[in-house]
Order: sequence, then structure tokens, then C-alpha cells
Amino acid sequence: MTDRTSPAERIIIGIDPGTNVMGYGILSVVGKKTTMIAMGVIKLSRFETHYLRLRRIFDGVQSLISQYLPDEMAIEAPFFGKNVQSMLKLGRAQGVAMAAALTRDIPITEYEPRKIKMAITGNGAASKEQVQEMLRRLLNIPKDRLLPELDATDALAAALCHFYETSRPNVAAGPKSWKEYIAKNPDRVK
Repeated sequence: MTDRTSPAERIIIGIDPGTNVMGYGILSVVGKKTTMIAMGVIKLSRFETHYLRLRRIFDGVQSLISQYLPDEMAIEAPFFGKNVQSMLKLGRAQGVAMAAALTRDIPITEYEPRKIKMAITGNGAASKEQVQEMLRRLLNIPKDRLLPELDATDALAAALCHFYETSRPNVAAGPKSWKEYIAKNPDRVK
């Protein structure tokens, strides 16, 4: 009798940082099966100062970590815009979310928005609505569970992108040429 244990569950938290609304998505991975556990937003606009918003991001991410116990964090990297002040604030929001994960020793991977969109839709210039619809189909999310804030599905997309990126076979480990393959596998070549 062989012991067939099921693969361990891997939890990925995705974060779409923002200074008015921060999106989050929690993804369960068992083997190659992905399931959405939760998604939502933390609304920050009611806080008067940027520093109070940063505190709320830190506390909110730590609370999500305590609740869902993620193994990894995937976070959307800020894209370069024309407004330097907005970029600075967004970078701070991202940094605070990352610090919350780092205090719990959770590994973090950043993904550019275009890379996330490409991974989910096959189009790096896809709209947020296209990303949401593709996620709905890929993860079998009922329409009534979708939120009006697209930051939630953007965060979930970061988590799913991370799963795709980390599930690829390591092609770099293989030989770079036939000559190298033959040298490393003389018994397989006659």
C-alpha cells in the first residue's frame, strides 16, 4: 500500500497598493488548482493625513496576514507616472505593505502592471475590466462576488500572476546547446 499524501496548500496574498484604496486578494493553491479565498479593499480616503493612511495599510495587511496565513506576497509595483508626488505616496504605500509582510518573514515578489495583465489576459495593455472578467472565468468567481472597486481584482491578479511565474519549470537549468547536452549526457548519445 502506497502512501499518497495530497499536496500542501500554498496561500498567496496579492496586494494592489494605493493611497485611497488598497486592494487585496487571497489565493489558495493545491497542486495546480487555484481557488480564490477572499478579495477586498481597504478604503483609506476617510483618513485625514497620508501618515494615518500608511498606518492603516500596515495594520490592514498585518490583519490579513494573521487571518489567512499566506506563504508568499505578490505586490504590484508602482508604474511611472508624471506626478512625482503621487508616485512618492504610492511608493510609500507599497513599502508599508511590504514592511507588514517582512515583519512576518513572508517572501515578497513585485510585478509590473503590464506583466500581471499579460499573465492573466495575454495582453499587457488590457483594461482593468478585462483583467477582472478573465479572473472571474479562470477562478470561477460568481459575478455577485465581484466588487465595484477593481483594485480587489488587480490584487488577485497579482497573486495569480505569481502562481503562474513560480510554477514554470526551470528552463535555465537545462543545457544551452547540443554540445553541452552531449557533454553532460554521454551515456544517452550513441
